[in-house]
Amino acid sequence: MSAPMETVTPRMPTAPHNALPAGACDSHAHVFGPYDQYPLAHASSYAPPLAPAALHRKMLATVGAARGVLVQPAPYGLDASALLGAIAEGDGRLRGIAVADATTTEAELQALYDGGVRGLRFVEMRAPTGAAYAGSVGVDQLSLMAPAMRRIGLHAQLWAPIDAYPALLPQLRAAGVDVVLDHMACAKPERGLDDPAFQAVLDAIRGGGVWVKLTLCRVSTQAPAYADAKPLHDALVRANPDTLLWGSDWPYVRMDDKSPDAGALLDLFHDWVPDAAVRQRILVDNPAALYGFKDAEDHP
Repeated sequence: MSAPMETVTPRMPTAPHNALPAGACDSHAHVFGPYDQYPLAHASSYAPPLAPAALHRKMLATVGAARGVLVQPAPYGLDASALLGAIAEGDGRLRGIAVADATTTEAELQALYDGGVRGLRFVEMRAPTGAAYAGSVGVDQLSLMAPAMRRIGLHAQLWAPIDAYPALLPQLRAAGVDVVLDHMACAKPERGLDDPAFQAVLDAIRGGGVWVKLTLCRVSTQAPAYADAKPLHDALVRANPDTLLWGSDWPYVRMDDKSPDAGALLDLFHDWVPDAAVRQRILVDNPAALYGFKDAEDHP
């Protein structure tokens, strides 16, 4: 596929006012390009950003994050070259979430793991057209892939509507792999805390083995304070801070001029989680455990 005719420039962050703890991790970001080296495998439903590995590292350095987890965007399909290239340049401070399906061999999955990949992403969300995102893999593939994922040590990361989770979570747990839910499980602030689907997510994380990424900007449209999402955020922290992760979602595809400032998001996280020990768990200890970061890699 030829390089995209039009790309967008990602919003770069400002430094947060509150310093991050040593070893802090942004557990959800993406790299795109350079497109002459890493062309997209599928037509994108959004104007793709030009966000290569070097720019991602600059973003992490600006906010003071020592570590990062890169999630493969759907337009790259099963081609993890850009992801693996970025991890290889990351000096041991980056891990990845790739995309694979049941046609991917166990040897290929092992090669992804050896390259720094620690999970595979499955997508049940739909594009604005109502169709599946081109290049994405649905959760129906997970049961076929779970035995090999267990042997290798790969977890499942899922982007799905909140209403899908009451039925999906038992199936996911039955697969016998850890499960990470994207974007605060796509909870709906307007439904409040008593939403049965959100309660199912809370019950799941209390039981362990289910993780949630606190990527706030994908849940609330009330930027920059995101006040409507705070009760949901607080409920997740109360339910089990040991299985929560913080993510920026940089470079904010499909958000255009509504893209947030990752530094400001971290300051908001600091305000919403006033207990330093809990912030340490979410920013440092939890991602270190899930993604296998080494203690020696403590500083950006």
